[in-house]
Amino acid sequence: MTPPDLTQELPFQKNAVLFGHDRTPGLVACEVEGDGRARLFYRRNGAVESESAGLRLFLLLEGDEWLKGWKGEAEIAPLAGEAPFNRLALFADLKQLEDAKAFLQKRSAKTSSASDAPYIHLNDPVHQHLLLSGQTHFLGLTFSDLRRMQLDIETYCQAGFEFPNPARESDRITAIALSDSTGWERLISGKEYGEAEMLREMVREIQSRDPDVIEGHNLFRFDLEYLEARAKRHEVALTLGRGGGRLQGHASRMQIAERTIAYRKYEIFGRHIIDTWILAQHYDVSARELPGYGLKEIARHFNVAGADRTYIPADRASWYFDHDPDTLFRYSLDDVRETRALSEIFSPSYFVQAQIFPYSYQNVALRGNATKIDALFLREYLRQRRSIPRADTGKEVVGGFTDMELQGVARRVLHCDVTSLYPSIMLVYGYFPKKDELAISPPLLRDLRDFRVRAKELARDAKTKEAKTYFSALQSTFKILINSFYGYLGFPMGRFNDYDAANRVTAKGRELIQTAVAWLKQKGATVIEVDTDGIYFVPPADAATEADEARLIEELAGTLPSGIDLELDGRYAAMFSYKMKNYALLHHSGRLLIKGSGLRSRGLELFQRRWLEEMLLLLLNGDKDAIPPLYRRYLEELEQHRMDIKLLMKTETLQDSLESYQAKIREKKRNPAAAYELALKSERPYQPGDQISYYVTGKGSKVKINENCKLASQWDPQNPDENVEHYRAKLEELYEKFRPFIEK
Repeated sequence: MTPPDLTQELPFQKNAVLFGHDRTPGLVACEVEGDGRARLFYRRNGAVESESAGLRLFLLLEGDEWLKGWKGEAEIAPLAGEAPFNRLALFADLKQLEDAKAFLQKRSAKTSSASDAPYIHLNDPVHQHLLLSGQTHFLGLTFSDLRRMQLDIETYCQAGFEFPNPARESDRITAIALSDSTGWERLISGKEYGEAEMLREMVREIQSRDPDVIEGHNLFRFDLEYLEARAKRHEVALTLGRGGGRLQGHASRMQIAERTIAYRKYEIFGRHIIDTWILAQHYDVSARELPGYGLKEIARHFNVAGADRTYIPADRASWYFDHDPDTLFRYSLDDVRETRALSEIFSPSYFVQAQIFPYSYQNVALRGNATKIDALFLREYLRQRRSIPRADTGKEVVGGFTDMELQGVARRVLHCDVTSLYPSIMLVYGYFPKKDELAISPPLLRDLRDFRVRAKELARDAKTKEAKTYFSALQSTFKILINSFYGYLGFPMGRFNDYDAANRVTAKGRELIQTAVAWLKQKGATVIEVDTDGIYFVPPADAATEADEARLIEELAGTLPSGIDLELDGRYAAMFSYKMKNYALLHHSGRLLIKGSGLRSRGLELFQRRWLEEMLLLLLNGDKDAIPPLYRRYLEELEQHRMDIKLLMKTETLQDSLESYQAKIREKKRNPAAAYELALKSERPYQPGDQISYYVTGKGSKVKINENCKLASQWDPQNPDENVEHYRAKLEELYEKFRPFIEK
């Protein structure tokens, strides 16, 4: 259980709006058991116990009349207030709930997802139960209290095929690597066991180790799908759940920024599934720093790859199983070790979110921030038996003030930033959702701000690794929530959204930041770029020391209203300002930071990105004369075929299914694309969200790429066939783009 220093004197955990109104500690899983019962699993004194409870199920209705004539049983409770959904219908079991939903859908001729439906139905019964019960997961526990197991499989691919397919009889599982958060590890070898027995051994180990969480990298879209298919072939029951529950899966989709990812969502009774491949993409939405989403790439990026880590080419896994299985098995064990390390980086914030939001740990990692804020409102309004508003229809929200006043290289650059500008404006000026009749927004946002300060102090003063991890994750989660409050105002599906309030917030933000810009100019500073809540500038000549700079920032902060806090966010030796929101910063330590799609575009091949980084370092260090020789060296390496294909290949994510792509081509709604054409030629069942790496072949710089391309895995270094003219032209184009700054 949690050491005492993590549970004492934590006032934020007593906040019922934030952490729920049922303070029962130790809940590690909540599952539906039958039609009308919930099975609750608790971790107490290092062991797992379970108990049965009535499942709390409901619908929200506009008035009494919609369920009149329905033959089922429901308890209808009135909800106070002026909002339209003013009746709460409570049901004893799922059958009654689904029957009532079908009745409402037929009577209203509206599905539950329709914006004007006269009822609200939430698809997840566990979410419903947590909303009404006020319970959340993991209270009284720390991240290290969870028993987390990591899973990775290696597979055999028949010669002549590019990718393993569980439907092929010749393909099979060759290794199952398991580890857990206690340091235990096991490799189930395909040399020692037949495939069916390997699966049974895996089930036995999972039941024996009894993890709360099963983690993996690309677990949903590869490992579990493959395991499920092979278990079906051998008639092995994958009873991975507590109490012998079977692995269950269904088709699903999720949105991460602009990407829609199709996947098979799996559930294991009494346990949570965490996919670090998904968490990495959530992380990179804001960080935009990961080189890719493969396990090895991310592990190297975060320096968690062991010095003696075993690497093998993915397309050689079958060869290693046949000729050098020990190396393959070491490789697989290294995969689960890296998965465990990455989870310890990505997961703690979601662990804290599961303590706050009425979702399972697995689902809290799959929901957007605005959706989670909406759940906080809904839980508290249901607790106080208040009516629920309908989401407002969309309206344009004008963004923040942005401007670029200097292009090129600037030296001795400062960046000042208004801390949480929009949430601060909401608090100072009272811009909150007008539909929030209980007015829970202002105190909740104020508490979150105060709680974050306290959590940062506790993280700084923590005496143990567990305490530091927990409080760091807590303050990070509070920061996410604070900054999500403004976004929620303009969330189309937010029941308490308010587009007018959102516009008032951004208007005040534009006013405040422009006032700060004018003050800096009046003091003699050179403004480089302004972006919503931050300003990059060269300080005036009389601010020559760090102490002078600090006084300048303090004076500027003093011009802003009380409650709007401005601070110095960074000092840089130099800055290259290319265009709005596209710049490179050189730290005094020599580290380069590149921001913006114009300089860090995923559309650039790796060799272009590397050249660009080297060029920018030379430019910012005042060594422009070394850039043309750098350019010539890259051209020579291209001409001599000395670049590895990883530097030249392009990786693209499929947004459409292959069927949809083909239909659009037939209807002339889109142009052919290399990634899709290669996917169609492959035997692999590609889905939306899958990534394909390819390179350009043929002769000449203007070839049709969709007709002259190969999968990167097909490149032969002994007989290189990449299109040198094509790649040379791309580098020349990049050089020309920056020539004015290089030769200026």
